[in-house]
Amino acid sequence: MADMLQITLVRSPIGYPERQRKVLRALGLGKMNTSVIQADQPSIRGMIKHVRHLVAVMPVERREGEKNE
Repeated sequence: MADMLQITLVRSPIGYPERQRKVLRALGLGKMNTSVIQADQPSIRGMIKHVRHLVAVMPVERREGEKNE
């Protein structure tokens, strides 16, 4: 399992419930085609599950020498 996840907003949240838009904001996504890197944790996975039709997720391995956040 990867240490981190790259999450990209690939579909517009317009026309979807406000709750899903709030989940996207909590993940750090605001505009189309923006990406964020989040830790691979159950809470983040649960958020992704709620908006899986709007995002693309790719596993990212942490490079040696990077700080743990």
